[in-house]
Amino acid sequence: MAGPAFIHYRTPGILIFGMVLAPCGWVLDLISTVAPNWRTISNLPSQSSDKYYQQGIWDICLSSTISQSNQCGQQDQTYFSNQIITVARGMMVGSLVVTLIGLAVATPGVRCWSDRPRWVVASLGGLLIFCSGVLTIIPIAWYTYLMKNMTAASTNIQVGYCIVLGYIGGIMEVLGGFVMFLGVASCCGGRNRSERKVRTHFTVCCAAVFHNDNHFTIWVDTLIIQPIQHNSKKNFGYKILNN
Repeated sequence: MAGPAFIHYRTPGILIFGMVLAPCGWVLDLISTVAPNWRTISNLPSQSSDKYYQQGIWDICLSSTISQSNQCGQQDQTYFSNQIITVARGMMVGSLVVTLIGLAVATPGVRCWSDRPRWVVASLGGLLIFCSGVLTIIPIAWYTYLMKNMTAASTNIQVGYCIVLGYIGGIMEVLGGFVMFLGVASCCGGRNRSERKVRTHFTVCCAAVFHNDNHFTIWVDTLIIQPIQHNSKKNFGYKILNN
């Protein structure tokens, strides 16, 4: 007679997917928030041809195409007075905070300290991560739409790398959070197809009868064995754990 002695569950793929995308998206959003490169302005009338401005939501830098020096802290009250700058600051910082809260909520729900995922907790974390991605995409898209309408020293305006990183990071968080939130979908009954029992050890009840000098000895014991796979996929052995 044999039965499972120790059983664990595989971590569902949707939770792994979300927990990988969310931190990656957070890093990209952080770079997009703090770096001064939401747009670049070149062909400046009062500067040499190699000079250009890098404008972010916190700082403005005067850079050069022929050197690595950056003169940050440039003043432009007209630029910083735009409503989108204030909104972008608040929403980008809020997105970073909400992502961290979502990860903190989702981590114990994925499967820490338990045999099975806590789907409600993990899905709540996924919802927070999803919302953080939306908080990133909204100011990025709004800034992109208004980028060439904001006052600038030149008409040669280009999208900065912060916009690209912000879009990618926000989309990663939206996808990761949405997939994690699907864990509570009623069609799945609160379980995911990848959440399957994996039998790693087996309990086997053994009995034997020995005959010696007209005496019979009965031996009964319970063994816990573990399958061991050798080089060949079809060649298995067994290891006794409690002997």
